[in-house]
Amino acid sequence: MAEEGKPLRKIAEAFKELANAINSQSPDGDEEPRIELGQFSLACSLVSPLFGCLGIAFKFAERDYDDKVRDLAEASKSISTLEVMMDKDIESNCVRTGGSHTRNLLRVKRGLDMVRVLFAQILASEGNSLKDPASKAYAQVFAPYHSWAIRTAVGAGMYALPTKAQLLKKLNEDASARIQMQNYIASSTPVIIYIDQLFNTRKLGINW
Repeated sequence: MAEEGKPLRKIAEAFKELANAINSQSPDGDEEPRIELGQFSLACSLVSPLFGCLGIAFKFAERDYDDKVRDLAEASKSISTLEVMMDKDIESNCVRTGGSHTRNLLRVKRGLDMVRVLFAQILASEGNSLKDPASKAYAQVFAPYHSWAIRTAVGAGMYALPTKAQLLKKLNEDASARIQMQNYIASSTPVIIYIDQLFNTRKLGINW
């Protein structure tokens, strides 16, 4: 990871730009903000290495997340914004179809939320272990949508997690990582809330 610089800083900065785009548009609330699909998919791609650094427990999340982000990146070549993408899927009546862009967006959003909760748990916990922070983040974000078999496999994989120190080393990070985690939590929260609103205002729901 060393040759890639500081991934946490890049992630935090990318999501700060997305959050600023949301907050700077339509202050009167009369018009829905627009998020460029290309910018969004690029920011999400920066998160991928985090799942890889967590080891076998989150291998399923890494593969699934990467596949979905690649789909959104490919879609951005012909679709301008998240909003246009979702409305096209609604028009085509394929929102809940496996592989649809909108369904993939929902899965990517959960990946972003997983990292947000994980960072919050890391910052709130003592010691060098990632097991408790990762277990709580998984239970909150992913577990409600997974089968018993997947939950059991993830639980077993938690014992192979790196320590906090090992994770930071893999990410080429140091003590400043806490600041970047805090920055990601702050900047990703409005992005995640906004995506939830896109689903809810279109009466799609977010629990599927």
